[in-house]
Amino acid sequence: MATAAANLNASAVNTIQWLSAGPTIVVPVYQRQYRWDIDGCEQLLSDIRRVADAPEGRSHFIGSILSSVSEGSGDELVLIDGQQRITTIMLLVAALQHSIREEDPALSAELEKVLLRGTDPVQTALVPHLAWAQVFERVVLGGGTGSIEDSRFDDNYAFFRSQIPSTEVERIWRGLQRLEHVSISLGGAANAQQIFESLNSTGAPLRDHELIHNYVLMGLTHTQQSEIENDYWFPIEQATGEAIGDFWRHFLVMLTGIEIDRGNRRVYEVFRSRFPRLDMQTLLERAINWKAFAEVYGELLNPGSIEDPEISRQLGWLSGFGRGMFPLLMRALQEFRAGSLSRTDLIQLFEYVQSMLLRRTIVGIPVDRMVARLCRAWLAGPDELLRAISRITPSDERVRVALKYTPLPQPQYVFQRLNGLADASSFGVDHVAPLSPADNWSADGMREWKDLSEDEQNSFRSLAPTLGNLVMIEDDLAQSILDSPFKSKQSAYKRSSIAATREIADLNAWSTAAIAERTAQLSLELVQVWPTPSVVSIDDDGLTPILDAKRRKGWPPGWNREFDYVEYRGEHWEVPDVKYLFNRVFKRLWADSRSAVVSFSTRNGGPLFKTQAWNGHWDKVDEDNYLYMGWDSGYMLAAVQGVLEEAGIAAEVFVKYSYLGEVL
Repeated sequence: MATAAANLNASAVNTIQWLSAGPTIVVPVYQRQYRWDIDGCEQLLSDIRRVADAPEGRSHFIGSILSSVSEGSGDELVLIDGQQRITTIMLLVAALQHSIREEDPALSAELEKVLLRGTDPVQTALVPHLAWAQVFERVVLGGGTGSIEDSRFDDNYAFFRSQIPSTEVERIWRGLQRLEHVSISLGGAANAQQIFESLNSTGAPLRDHELIHNYVLMGLTHTQQSEIENDYWFPIEQATGEAIGDFWRHFLVMLTGIEIDRGNRRVYEVFRSRFPRLDMQTLLERAINWKAFAEVYGELLNPGSIEDPEISRQLGWLSGFGRGMFPLLMRALQEFRAGSLSRTDLIQLFEYVQSMLLRRTIVGIPVDRMVARLCRAWLAGPDELLRAISRITPSDERVRVALKYTPLPQPQYVFQRLNGLADASSFGVDHVAPLSPADNWSADGMREWKDLSEDEQNSFRSLAPTLGNLVMIEDDLAQSILDSPFKSKQSAYKRSSIAATREIADLNAWSTAAIAERTAQLSLELVQVWPTPSVVSIDDDGLTPILDAKRRKGWPPGWNREFDYVEYRGEHWEVPDVKYLFNRVFKRLWADSRSAVVSFSTRNGGPLFKTQAWNGHWDKVDEDNYLYMGWDSGYMLAAVQGVLEEAGIAAEVFVKYSYLGEVL
């Protein structure tokens, strides 16, 4: 027989009603400081907007809130767990109330019931611990105006004010009224700390693909869930295996043309935004598409499973560069399967992608964060895709110069293709002059390594990993001559089945001049085997389109040295970081495309305002308009990307990351 808990009472409650009707809520002094950042605020606001637009009767669960009655004061609750969520909700309500208190007194009064306790005009319903109580009260009661003081309260309040125009207040209020939580009240004999630790135990958080799985099935009947699970989700898991998380990220990059970073539930949020709640029939149509792409993704993971030998070989070569191009390759292979892309065009695309990746690696330009722009270009047509590939593929001249002094990347792959081998599994690559020669190694059979001058030794060392000093040879022959003097290698080279290797055997000696000559010869062959598209080449020196720039959380160390420069419609801007870029872009567009700035700002609730409506960092764009500069790096970049798209010039703006910016 079950018995009731003596010292604990838990019940599901409406969050806003709980805040409005309950006693004053006090944050105890042992609680950590308020730490929610803009990412958390954005997530909360997104959830509220979603539930606000849902059919009547829907709610959004925000978790459990743990409290106890304050000793000696029956009209106060001590907040043991839930401070971060409750404080953020209060800041959001304050932003709504201050936004419409003059134009809608009735709604303002409803909102004020959440913020204040009873009839006291200065008693906030939530009382943070003493160190921050005055700051919180200033923001909630005064709208963030007054003394300039940076705090999470100010920043998050300012974010809500800037993101919610007064015309949207009723919608957000409707969503807030649909929030629910489990209220856990402790009796006097309960161990508050033990319960707090149990609620906050460190379990493994759900991964993005698990969140997607739950989201897809939520709200379906058991029969419908079983159908989706068995006919679609399970085959997706089978096709992608341990890479299911990468599959969903790459699928969404392909679909949206936006770089999506791992972490912070970013993949899940993009999925949820792209696929809002669907009826069963529409969900089935979507699931058929997801399953088809998952099967293609499985082929990318295992090229050997593809029956066409040339396509299998091409994808095997591409897999040597990692999975960065999978979103583009997935679309290409799916369109080939559907009959909308010919086999010839498919293989040609694979060749161009390999050329781009190999050439960039040779010249030392990063190969990450490129695929989204190519997916965007594909949507504009095949010619636009070729132009996009051409732009980021280094020129023949630049590649040949780099090959003179740069270690050759992926030598097995390069020499397999240079020598036209369909299968190089029984071959290896030999360094004619060893990377670390022994004292008795000789290049000509007369002078040994120990007899060479320091300059001569350094010349050999610098050229040893370059293209001209490498040969492909059968594994059994390679083992017999490893690190041997050149004269000892000649007989093995003569027995090789590869003509280019046999040619070296005819030389009398192996010198740095011979390496340089052979590099020049092979470089000409290399740029022919890995060509560029036959369109005008730009060779952009590693510039990143503004739409693919990295959104960073907060202000990471070194953020103020993020860019070397910015290319703005052919202009060279010395802009070191996103804060300067944000200011300059908005001011430039205010002069060149004012309607785009106004339209973007009106739709997004900022960053342009008629007054400095709250505490924060502001700049003037003219006598009647102010630019709010207060949110973090990620949101400043999002605003830059959004307003440039609004103006129709995002494709003409690029950033060049500094070394520090690349590694942040």
